[in-house]
Amino acid sequence: MTQTYWLEHAWLGTRVEPGVAVTVSGPGPAAGAEGRITEVRNGVAAPPPGAEPLRGLTVPGLANAHSHAFHRALRGTVQVGSGTFWTWRETMYSVADRLTPETYHALARAVYAEMALAGITAVGEFHYLHHAPLGTPYADPNAMGEALLAAAADAGIRITLLDTAYLSSGFGQPPTEHQLRFSDGTADAWAERASLLKDRGHARIGAAIHSVRAVPADRLATIARWAEERRAPLHVHLSEQTAENDACRAAHGTTPARLLADHGVLGPRTTGVHNTHLTDEDIALIGGSGTGTCMCPTTERDLADGIGPAVALQRAGSPLSLGSDSHAVIDLLEEARAMELNERLRTRTRGHWTAAALLRAASADGHAALGWDEAGAIEAGALADFTTIALDTVRTAGPLPRLGAETAVFAATAADVRHTVVAGRHVVRDGAHTRVPDVPTALADAVAALRA
Repeated sequence: MTQTYWLEHAWLGTRVEPGVAVTVSGPGPAAGAEGRITEVRNGVAAPPPGAEPLRGLTVPGLANAHSHAFHRALRGTVQVGSGTFWTWRETMYSVADRLTPETYHALARAVYAEMALAGITAVGEFHYLHHAPLGTPYADPNAMGEALLAAAADAGIRITLLDTAYLSSGFGQPPTEHQLRFSDGTADAWAERASLLKDRGHARIGAAIHSVRAVPADRLATIARWAEERRAPLHVHLSEQTAENDACRAAHGTTPARLLADHGVLGPRTTGVHNTHLTDEDIALIGGSGTGTCMCPTTERDLADGIGPAVALQRAGSPLSLGSDSHAVIDLLEEARAMELNERLRTRTRGHWTAAALLRAASADGHAALGWDEAGAIEAGALADFTTIALDTVRTAGPLPRLGAETAVFAATAADVRHTVVAGRHVVRDGAHTRVPDVPTALADAVAALRA
């Protein structure tokens, strides 16, 4: 079986084309099973017989390369009063303490449905909430990870579960009471548990090092080797906070980036998340090794982290991707826009990236960072994952369609997403989720359950 979509306007990587017909191989019976683009035809003035029209600008599905699903429960709550990343973290721990596999599934299902409504077709879930309170393993040691995999399937999006090693509270310090849920005790125990997780149609398994403060230096190579043996993506929070840099220098006499490089962590399948407070040598190490950079501008500004050197990193050879991280908002178009606008504020000059380059960071390069290299483009052979942005809303009406990429990045928001297609099937149709009928209620109920 095949399905044809007629795209009123399509962004094909470098340009907007009017009238594009995309033929998709039929998805398998399982949710999230692959459906691929088999043919792309330009210059099709009207929908062919039997084709489904997608009116607006259709772009490759967006990839949210860095997510902590349970942080969505903090939205609004953490905006009361003032503080720093470290005071915010205490509120985050209080939410983590209350989650079970059942409540985590309900929350993540709603969060991933919100992502689908925002045009996100794949998420990288940086997952470190592994065990029951006080670190007691569940009967299924991966019950929490399996809850996330099931939630993504239920919400109709792809997921890379970045199973995260989190072994210490700081350099040479044991986990705190809150962090016992995160810790497997040793890197070898982490590897043994993570090895039980398996890829499936909609899901791939990767690895993560929470940070250099959370994994002892002599254990970094264990996690890197695990990912290397599986050719899996490896992510790490890197230099998000100046306090982390200072503590790393005090403990090891070097920066976090140099410590990771010395222990074989950096490389083309590795992505540093944030990469905010870097030296020139750090930038050269990251770029020269082909290590990626995932910027999360809405979270970085929400937590007062700072503005990272994204331009310098990309020039040095680091591919850029984007994530919504703590989900202060879930809007990859805003993440793309914010990366450029932050740089304008920092430098007082405009135009550091084209709209096309920002869309690539939000799509193809994000998918590559998550191990989905075959996604992120509207071309034959690619996964049939794409999203359509309306060009006739109060935010997007007016510009010529050929400026659709600029309109999407610099004017549109997640609210302008009209359709989301994953594996060739509609997950969002006309702005409504096809699997989770009432996403706002699902979110409200899931968050309320954590307050009970």
